[in-house]
Amino acid sequence: MKIDTIPNLVRDSKRFQQIVSTLAKYGLAPWLSTVKADWIQKYFQSADGQQISHLTTGAQIREAFTELGTTFIKLGQILSTRPDLVGPEITGELAKLQSGTPADPPNVVREIFANELGSPPEDLFLEFDDQAAASASIGQIHFARLKDGTSVVVKVQHPGIEGKVRSDLEILKNLAALAERHSEQARQYRPIDTIDEFSRTLLAELDFTRERNNLERFAKSFADDPNVFIPKPYADLSTSRVLTMDRLDGICIANDEELVANGFDLGELAQRGANIFLEMIFRDGFYHADPHPGNIFAMENSSIGLLDCGMVGRIDDKLRERFEDLLLSFADKDSEAICDSICELGAVPQELSPDDLRSEIEEFLAEYGSQQLNELDLGGALNRMMEIIRRFKIVLPSRVSLLIKVLVMLEGTARGLSPKFSLAEIIKPFQAKIVSRRMAPDRLFKKAKRNVLEWNRLIEIAPRDIADILTQVKRGKFDVHLEHRKLDSVVNRLVLGVLTAALFVGSSLVLSNNVPPLIQGVSIFGALGCLISFSMGIRLVRAIQRSGNIESK
Repeated sequence: MKIDTIPNLVRDSKRFQQIVSTLAKYGLAPWLSTVKADWIQKYFQSADGQQISHLTTGAQIREAFTELGTTFIKLGQILSTRPDLVGPEITGELAKLQSGTPADPPNVVREIFANELGSPPEDLFLEFDDQAAASASIGQIHFARLKDGTSVVVKVQHPGIEGKVRSDLEILKNLAALAERHSEQARQYRPIDTIDEFSRTLLAELDFTRERNNLERFAKSFADDPNVFIPKPYADLSTSRVLTMDRLDGICIANDEELVANGFDLGELAQRGANIFLEMIFRDGFYHADPHPGNIFAMENSSIGLLDCGMVGRIDDKLRERFEDLLLSFADKDSEAICDSICELGAVPQELSPDDLRSEIEEFLAEYGSQQLNELDLGGALNRMMEIIRRFKIVLPSRVSLLIKVLVMLEGTARGLSPKFSLAEIIKPFQAKIVSRRMAPDRLFKKAKRNVLEWNRLIEIAPRDIADILTQVKRGKFDVHLEHRKLDSVVNRLVLGVLTAALFVGSSLVLSNNVPPLIQGVSIFGALGCLISFSMGIRLVRAIQRSGNIESK
């Protein structure tokens, strides 16, 4: 830990102590589960009274994050999109995290309006409900009516939440640095990179201007589609801490019975909603990243309304092509192409065995590849694929992990409406669109233009770089720097072996020549040197055997 971080921990010492003690409680509980003393076990219970040792690992993490509040709940929700880091079992538990907090009283809300918009809500709206309709960890929702009579919802951020979040993020960064430095097990989860990514995501979510921009972008993308309704934001009644937007007049798709009672075709709603999300992904590369039932509404004429556009995913053309290659390879049941696509998409460890990975992929295809499209559990297949990727310690870009998580959630949400729904069957027509888009003249021209520019740049800089190298060679200043990885232990053993051999040979000479001082005719230094070299040799042999056993495992 850096010295300059200590004042921050002193300043936040109470919160730091709370975080560490909570994490320690959940970490120690399994170890003390066999202790029968009630006075000990009562200290190892979750907030709702459950025995911690009886919970699964994922449930323990979920309960710990719930106790620690807003920042950790949001961290859990972000980790629920990273099965390649923590595994599908834990992500399934973290997906259950619900962020809720008591609503702020009306006087606090009025103060926020005065600070953000310069006037209390009664001066800005025809009607404004002082009592919050819902409250989450970051903000709360109020129903209101504009002066022209339009029904709207107003999202108001809780006061002081940004300071609390920044304080927690600072503590998390320090804990992540400690974990990565001192724990081999924690290091494989890349805690520093994970917390940095989480910090960027959460701080962006605290700025309601981002959500307003997302709403406007989605509305522009679906401006010509009457089947999609995106709430319109009102810029003059919105700031970074207040967001005013249209109120959806529809039925949440989680209410199956109400949908049926109002004459909606659940199968049609599932198919239409899935098509909307797939258009976002494969057409726009910009998509709503939280397709759970509470964020999707059935509107008039079976149109689909979307809420909560604060969390979005983005994929550029290059990344989208690689992901599309993976889907096309799966459709073709080509294990080698799938293996290549995974390695291109993710960060691959040096010790990866391509043959072992290909063997796992072939087993995966044998399990899922023979299923009919209308019977294929795409969510299960994607989760199984993520298990393979994690087992081989391949780390995917966060954007790819989020995209896979969205597809799994999308299928789960759609099947909640219609059990016979098949996302794989809906995706199939997009394969033709993928190929058609790649072969489009404007896309081929764009790619050719980019390649020409790259080759042109290479042609420009190559002669100069080659001339610099030849000049350095002529002057005798050309150096080749090689980076040796994982050779420290090998070099140490080599040096120890040389020293042991040298000490043994020298001591043997001293001993055989009876070099004084002598005890009963035996050279003291010679005998002592032989004993030391003998012990060093035993130590060296044991170290070599130990490393051999580890490598064989």
